[in-house]
Formats: sequence, structure tokens, C-alpha cells
Amino acid sequence: MTFTPTKTLTLADKVRADFPILRQEINGKPLVYLDNAATSQKPLLVLNTLRDYYEQYNANVHRGAHTLSAKATDAYEGARDKVAKFINAASRQEIIYTRNASEAINIVAYSWGMNNLQPGDEIILSVIEHHSNIVPWQFVAQKTGAVLKFVELTPAETFDLEQFKELISDKTKLVSVGHVSNTLGCINPVEEIVEIAHRYGAKVLIDACQSVPHMPVDVQQIGCDWLVASGHKMLAPTGIGFLYGKLEVLESMPPFFGGGEMIAEVYLDHSTYADLPHKFEAGTPAIGEAIALGAAIDYLSTIGMDKIHAYEAELTAYLFQQLEQIPQIRIYGPKPDAKGEGRAALAAFTAAEVHANDLSTLLDQEGVAIRSGHHCTHPLHRYLGLPATARASLSFYNTREEIDVFIKALKETLDFFAGFLG
Repeated sequence: MTFTPTKTLTLADKVRADFPILRQEINGKPLVYLDNAATSQKPLLVLNTLRDYYEQYNANVHRGAHTLSAKATDAYEGARDKVAKFINAASRQEIIYTRNASEAINIVAYSWGMNNLQPGDEIILSVIEHHSNIVPWQFVAQKTGAVLKFVELTPAETFDLEQFKELISDKTKLVSVGHVSNTLGCINPVEEIVEIAHRYGAKVLIDACQSVPHMPVDVQQIGCDWLVASGHKMLAPTGIGFLYGKLEVLESMPPFFGGGEMIAEVYLDHSTYADLPHKFEAGTPAIGEAIALGAAIDYLSTIGMDKIHAYEAELTAYLFQQLEQIPQIRIYGPKPDAKGEGRAALAAFTAAEVHANDLSTLLDQEGVAIRSGHHCTHPLHRYLGLPATARASLSFYNTREEIDVFIKALKETLDFFAGFLG
């Protein structure tokens, strides 16, 4: 009898059946989805949770006395508890539901920034930031007279911590930086950034859109004053995200949106406001989406963020090994170590004279979905002197075999352009 060794199942092997969208074909080829930094796919648990809400207990939350409203409220507020536990917030009151991370940053910008910044005060950002962590602070600076300062890159194309130490001063009132760059993939030293900023009395906001779905994130360990994330990047539906804020900081901030839900009492000449977290949640919320966010967190937690991070690191090491064998490719950001650690599971790259959009279009013909363009980081691309980059970004449901398909299609695409351009 011949013994055939059993293949060791990877994490992706165990979970792919949970993601029905991955079973389809694009242009007659199996879909290879490598655009996870833009948005993640959704497991059946999340899809069914959203459907169950609308089919079984669709009702408005909080003030209804009937059964459906009570059930919806319990599920909606239960999801808030899950978010708080997932990022280790000290209190459920520190979790504010928002439409996305952009809205969360705008709440801080308008509620805290407009009321606390004066002419000459300084806000430190970096050239790496997503537009959502630049534009709101431009608005605030224009209206308050605050000054924006930007941390640049090290030669390894990472956040320049030494320059940050030189930029920060007693004039600095806010530092707002990403945890992980969606273009360079660098993991910023957020704990050290927070410690330094607090030494000068500055508040710190962390954009965690690219970290929360891929690694354990502990807000108490980081020590930040605010942290934001978008649900759609962490297996949840679009239209839901959250703002974490330290309780004492949120209590000091006035409401930004006015309307129902965020009030205690309304009179003709004034109003009083609800306690946290509802003070910042005006109007009927995205109830089903919030409940589905809780389901997404259940799914991630059941797997374990440590396991997700470890598997994605293995994929990262393999992706870089394969890309580095293509001479025309230039990858941006720091290199991973042999185990794939030290950066996020994505690679933004250029390929000789071929425009990123052309690469993406032809790869799509082979069923491979990557992102091309500026990835909402215009200032970074301008800093690097690039019109655009292509980006392949991974998640725990991706496989080595998919990376092989991508690499083969990429090589064939580059060969086509080499022949075409002569």
C-alpha cells in the first residue's frame, strides 16, 4: 500500500469556504482577490447576521418598548461591547459608532480640534497619511490658525522617528498618524510616538484601518487618546466604523452632530445631551451594519488575531520572494524579514515604464484583482516622485497558489508590454 502524505491545511484552506464571493470566476478565470487593503470580503457569518436582522428583528433601537426594538437594541449594544473587548478599551462608553474611519477623524477634528486649537498651535502628521488623516486637519488649521507639520521618511521608507523627535515641541497640541501605511506597509512605532507626544502634553490619534484587521491592537497598551477604524476593511459591511476615545477626552468634547438619539432633553431654546457614547451618535444609526460588525469581530476572534497575523506574515514573505525575482519590479516601503515580519501584508510597486493602471487592467483579464493609482496617498506619491503604484494586498483567506497565479500573470503582462514597446 502506498502512503500519500496528507497536506497540512493552512488557515486559508480552513476558512475559504466561508467566503462565497471567492468562488466566482472573472473573465473565465478563478478570482484572485488581492485588493484587501481597499476592502475585505465578508464571511457567511457576517452576511447571514445582516440578513437575519432585516428578516427577523428589523426595528429602531433604544426608545422602542416592543419586542423587536428590544432585540435590535440588545444586538446593537452587544456589538459595541465586542468592539470594546476587541481593542481592549477600558469602557464600552469609549466606543462611538461612525460610518467609517473618515467620519471618526472628522468628529475629532471638529469637536476637539475646533474647540482646542489656537493660532500657532501645531499639528504633526506624516507624508505617509491617507487623505482622510490629512484633509480634516487642513480644514481645522485653516479655521483655527494652527500649523501643520509633516514627518518625512527614512532611507528605508518608514516613518522617521528621529525627525519626529525634532519636530515636536511645547507648541504641538496634536499628533495624528497611521498605525500601518496602506501604501508603504510600514508599521509605525505608535507606542513610542504616543509616549513622546504625551511628554509634551499633546493628544494623539491613531488611524488603525490597516492594523485592526491584521494584528492584535490594544488601545490601552498603545496609550492613544483616539483610535479609528473602518468596518469594511475588517470583514464587516460598508457604512460602519468606530471611534475609540479615552473616556475623559470624549467627556470633554461637545457633540458634533445634532438630532435624535444624542439628546437627553430638548427645549425650544436649548438642549441637554445624552451620556457617552450616545452623545456622538445622532439620528438612526446603521443598526444592521453595527450588528454585523459584531459578527465580524466574533469571526476574527474565533480564529485569533495572533494566528491571522502569523499566517499573513508567511504570505508576505512568499509574496516578496516572488516579486523580487522580477527585475522590472520596484517595491516601496521596508522589506520584511525572513518570516515576513516587520511590515504589513501588502506590496505597492512599480514596473519599469508600465503604468500601474495598465498593469491592473491586464491582470484583471486573468481574474487577478489588485489596486492601482495613488491609494488616497497623493502627498506620499508626490514625495516619492511617482504618478501611481500598483498594490497587491493580502488577507488570511488568500493562498500561496493565488500569489503564484498573480506572479505568473504579472510576468506575462510585463512580457507583453516589453514586446509591445519594442
